[in-house]
Amino acid sequence: MDLKLVNREILLSFWKVHVLHHAAEGEVIGNWMLEELRHHGYEVSPGTLYPLLKRMEKNGWLTSTADDTRGPKAPRRYTITKEGREVLKIVQKQLRELGVEVGK
Repeated sequence: MDLKLVNREILLSFWKVHVLHHAAEGEVIGNWMLEELRHHGYEVSPGTLYPLLKRMEKNGWLTSTADDTRGPKAPRRYTITKEGREVLKIVQKQLRELGVEVGK
């Protein structure tokens, strides 16, 4: 089985759900999110996660801030937006329905 293909085609969406979930609980930092995803068994690299966070921000689901005094490599803090919360609600509903289907 090609795990890279599975990651790209299916699990990438799961990672986004995890990010939205944790951002709904409070600010998240990319490095912490990387470790959290790995804790759940996902094989995620910084080269995948950071562009994903940027896309989620571009989509309007997250906002981010960084301490400008720490330079361009300062950790960014990501916060869920109103639109991100709406997306998370949709995903949660779909996950419940999927759980019923797959759990049969």
